[in-house]
Amino acid sequence: MINGKNSSGYGKHAYKHRKKGSFFLVISLVLIFAVSIPVISRLKKTISNEKRELLRVWSTEDYSQVFEISKNALSARPMDYFLLTINGFSAYQLGISQINKHNTLVYINECITSLRKALMLKESYDDGRVCYVLGKAYSYKGDEYAELAIKYLETAKGLLYDAQDIPEYLGIAYAASGEYRGSVEAFSQAFVSERQPSDTLLLSIARSYISMEEYSMAKSYLQRCVDSSPDSKSVVFARFLLADIFKLSGDYDGAESQYTAIMNEAGENAEVHFQLGELHNLRGDATKARSEWRIAYRQDPSHAKAKARLNI
Repeated sequence: MINGKNSSGYGKHAYKHRKKGSFFLVISLVLIFAVSIPVISRLKKTISNEKRELLRVWSTEDYSQVFEISKNALSARPMDYFLLTINGFSAYQLGISQINKHNTLVYINECITSLRKALMLKESYDDGRVCYVLGKAYSYKGDEYAELAIKYLETAKGLLYDAQDIPEYLGIAYAASGEYRGSVEAFSQAFVSERQPSDTLLLSIARSYISMEEYSMAKSYLQRCVDSSPDSKSVVFARFLLADIFKLSGDYDGAESQYTAIMNEAGENAEVHFQLGELHNLRGDATKARSEWRIAYRQDPSHAKAKARLNI
């Protein structure tokens, strides 16, 4: 039986043991904290130096080096917001600089993966830069990704991210998704913001109006391209579209004048002769039609439509 004296002695011993244990625990925590301070300090310094180096390399536009440095750093810190964003931005820059489409998509996919991960770290989309680049990246993926391009570009726009080319990319994405009214509205915003609208913009607006069968508006933009563009290829493309509009309205003389202008400005063209054959066929002159189709075939023996018309 444990008497009172023994019980009291045990209690004192237990108290001293706990006190001694607490003392060693405190000492251990102090030592761990003391040791961890320089470690954490060095880690923060390393991360800070790494960030400064990445920003320095980015300023030199050496996107390949930025991509490699950030990719290596992500292997240790895969959910670091800064690393994910700069990796995505550099991947985008590398993607759009590629000549080969396959290589472009490799980098564009890297960009999308990194930026989507970056957005996962935010409770809401609050970085317009990320949404802007992500939207443009999806536009390079093809028409089937147009809705995602619209989603992120509209988000960037809603976040008041100031990028002059957002309306143009939105216009292309809306057109690719078949939303031609939205396309025209976006292109119109781009048109207003540019002092001298590009050929691409003028032609894109015109094609959206053609898709909506608003031919008079389409003609005005196409004619502006013809009148102002220094690029003969853009002018030829605009004239082909104008000729199509004239044919649809039954103005065959107007269409023929566009085909004639193409040959006067750019020389002989198999497609022009094929279309002249189509025009003569619409007029009911089968002899002239076959003559033009034969010229088209001689100039381009691989012209499938001319071969089909001649039963070759």
